[in-house]
Amino acid sequence: MALSHELILIYTTYFVATASPGPSNMAIMGTAMKKGRGAALALASGVISGSMMWALLAACGVLTVLATFAQLLIVLKIGGGLYLLWLAFKAGKSALRRPDANEFSASGDKVAFARLFRQGILMHVGNPKAILTWVAIMSVALKPDAAASTLPMIIAGCATICVLVFCGYALLFSTAVMAAFYRRIRRGLDALLACCFAVAGLKLVFSRS
Repeated sequence: MALSHELILIYTTYFVATASPGPSNMAIMGTAMKKGRGAALALASGVISGSMMWALLAACGVLTVLATFAQLLIVLKIGGGLYLLWLAFKAGKSALRRPDANEFSASGDKVAFARLFRQGILMHVGNPKAILTWVAIMSVALKPDAAASTLPMIIAGCATICVLVFCGYALLFSTAVMAAFYRRIRRGLDALLACCFAVAGLKLVFSRS
């Protein structure tokens, strides 16, 4: 019974942290409306891969060691913050650009799925909060009295939540209705994305905790 309560608490906490508005979710939503379902799923796959990479490293105890070295976390914070500021700059430029009549026409251009996948990984790998989140989760999974099934159940459950949330955003916001909505609010949404990325990036760069 205690294990089930712990799993429910972990899954609930992870779902809230994953589904709540943030740079990754905002990027997936914007990409889905602007570039379509395939592009959004590619970005979401990168975010999911980054999260699961931290999960596996945490399971191996690597993140516990990493979290004890403040200098390494500072480097990750600054690197992740600068990357988010770069995304803010790009979104800001897009917001300032005047609407183009051919912007939403079917041009047949290939979407750079590999680039979007890398962007998703970098967005999540560059976030030191992901490290601390998984360290906290694994403190439950790796307790001396924990059952052997606890660790795989936690990773499998969180992975399922991760896929459902991020891919769900990609599928929901890539519908024809949302694409039409994006055409009307493109500049405002890009400005919102720029602000979101800038705030998150500055917070990472200048945060001391």
